[in-house]
Amino acid sequence: MASLADVLARSLDPNHSGAEVAENVKMLPPAPGAQHSVDEIAYTRTRVVNVPKALLRENRVISGFAPGPIVDAYKIMCIQTLQRLRALNGNALAVVSPGRHEGKTLTAINLALSFAQEVDQTVLLVDANLREPSVHRYFGFTPEAGLSDYLLSGTPLDRILVNPGVERFVILPGGRPLLNSAEMLGSAKMEKLVQELKMRYPSRLVIFDLSPVLSVADALAFAPYVDAALMVAQEHKTRRQDIVRAAEMLRAVELIGTVLNMAGEASQGAHVARKPGHGWFRRLARRRE
Repeated sequence: MASLADVLARSLDPNHSGAEVAENVKMLPPAPGAQHSVDEIAYTRTRVVNVPKALLRENRVISGFAPGPIVDAYKIMCIQTLQRLRALNGNALAVVSPGRHEGKTLTAINLALSFAQEVDQTVLLVDANLREPSVHRYFGFTPEAGLSDYLLSGTPLDRILVNPGVERFVILPGGRPLLNSAEMLGSAKMEKLVQELKMRYPSRLVIFDLSPVLSVADALAFAPYVDAALMVAQEHKTRRQDIVRAAEMLRAVELIGTVLNMAGEASQGAHVARKPGHGWFRRLARRRE
């Protein structure tokens, strides 16, 4: 029987035509320590959703935009984030924010899409905000099942994964909201899934969109499972003391930087820092008592 990681690896089809993918290609298990390129990945059935570019642009998702300042802004952030992840020998990144509505989910989506544009990179975006899953809304589809269904009832992952018509990019939706989300994210089953995703296929990046750090315990419970975290804050909304408090709570994970949304003049609704002096990506010093 294929492992969870096999199912996910085979779902990342860089050559799909936009039709429903219905391939079942047998894949031999990798040798211990073997490295895998994108070309070596085989694929299985994955739901494919063709999302209108007009909807993507309306929701500020970069795959709906032609090359330009917005795409370039996320590309810069992508390169810097990737460099810091590689310095840690990591491939699992959590995207967090102190509070709600600070641009965290859109940042996670656009960062993941930027990663997928790299020629040697496949990306899985996991909606791990099980209190209020919302990644699917940016792509205009309703998930048939999600991460919560996998954790609670063992729904097979190949019935959950969605490709939104973008090469080398797959979404694992959150599914039905859970009140006991922290317990589910901190469970042994979730830890096993994350470890398989991190260790089995080094060419894949796994991005997790999490609940706000200061609102619920989800990010705190989940943080030890990932290699690094990226903090998202919004200018004129997120308070500095909340950023510091959230960083202090995430001591279990390497905080590699922060993204300042809505900084300076925003162009066409881009949720990235654009004003010189603010920087596209800045480090956050964490106080160690």
